[in-house]
Amino acid sequence: MVEQSRGAPNQGRRRFLIQALAGSGLVMAGSLASWQRLAQAVLAPGDGLLRHLGPLGEPDELGIRLPAGLNARLIARSGEPVGAKLGYRWHLYPDGGATFPAPRGGWIYVSNSEVPAAGGVGAIRFDARGEVIRAYSLLEGTSLNCAGGATPWGTWLSCEEWSGGAVWECDPRRRRLPRRRPALGIFKHEAVAVDPDQGYLYLTEDEPDGRLYRFTPKAYPDLGDGLLEVAEVQGDPLVAPAAVMWHPLPDPMPVLGGLGRKTPTRLQVPQSTAFRGGEGIGWHAGRIYFTTKGDDTVWCYQPGAAGSGVLSVLYRRDPARPADILSGVDNLTVAASGEVLVAEDGGDMQVVVLDEAGRLTPLLQVVGQDRSEIAGIAFSPDGRRLYFSSQRGPTGKGPFGLTYEISVA
Repeated sequence: MVEQSRGAPNQGRRRFLIQALAGSGLVMAGSLASWQRLAQAVLAPGDGLLRHLGPLGEPDELGIRLPAGLNARLIARSGEPVGAKLGYRWHLYPDGGATFPAPRGGWIYVSNSEVPAAGGVGAIRFDARGEVIRAYSLLEGTSLNCAGGATPWGTWLSCEEWSGGAVWECDPRRRRLPRRRPALGIFKHEAVAVDPDQGYLYLTEDEPDGRLYRFTPKAYPDLGDGLLEVAEVQGDPLVAPAAVMWHPLPDPMPVLGGLGRKTPTRLQVPQSTAFRGGEGIGWHAGRIYFTTKGDDTVWCYQPGAAGSGVLSVLYRRDPARPADILSGVDNLTVAASGEVLVAEDGGDMQVVVLDEAGRLTPLLQVVGQDRSEIAGIAFSPDGRRLYFSSQRGPTGKGPFGLTYEISVA
């Protein structure tokens, strides 16, 4: 018999979000209207940049192909100071990222460092004109910080991608110290997305037989304690939308290695469903989108009112179809208008826009860096800029990761 999941209330979730922003201490001081604008910006980035979709032009001086009306700018290079006369040297192997509104119309872009035993998170602060005004470290001494996710209450969840990896909650404005959140599980984390309507967090696992997880905070939005569950897909989503049931994990924080070795989270519930390398994940308008790289698939999960839900396939690459230009699916983000932007790990180094009908349109392509991967795609709060990194740069060996900004001309 399937154990019943602990549900989360739908009523008043958005109202409670604003209350949480006001009382959390994790955001800047200001009026309630300011907190409300912050929440809306984090939950629903604009899509002004996507109005310029069209055929890609020739590579520019940075080696980036773009549609007419868009420009590219190099923001940071691994190992070098960010901006003019700024002390913070950009970290190696930049990976997952997100943006956060800042006072006086500026914003902050945060980026993970996927380095073993010496990873962490860096941040770049922009003013209202989009100029870099400072850069700094948010988290140090962690390992293989891959992707993660932004929260509606204004923090960044940085995910460690190794068997003993945890999720770290960081304040982009550095008003609070980073906090390790082991209740979200100890496993090879990839990314996390928050469903603010139902109060769940969804997490992907980058293993060939990884799982999809759901976390219900005991006292949303506090992530210190809660229930971690694993998904069982009942049916074949390739044939028809399939029901998803959730099972509590017996031991969300197994200690791996040594004489005290325990069963990894993904193997604790025999009926749970394996996914071939979980990658990016994001929430939009009540739906969860995530990717799996082993089968080049973009999934869509629709949560149900009773705690279960339905899983369908938005896209799966078919090598026999030349129109399937998206391969090596990895990081993703979702525009306010609902399009899913997927970055390629390898492939032909594109960011591809996927609409609800499954149509594919390239937004950009990085030329001459075929051994790298695109990561950290994130809109600025006004939707007129997009940030991303080429993790290993032209050689594919690093440490010359490059972080770019795409903007409306």
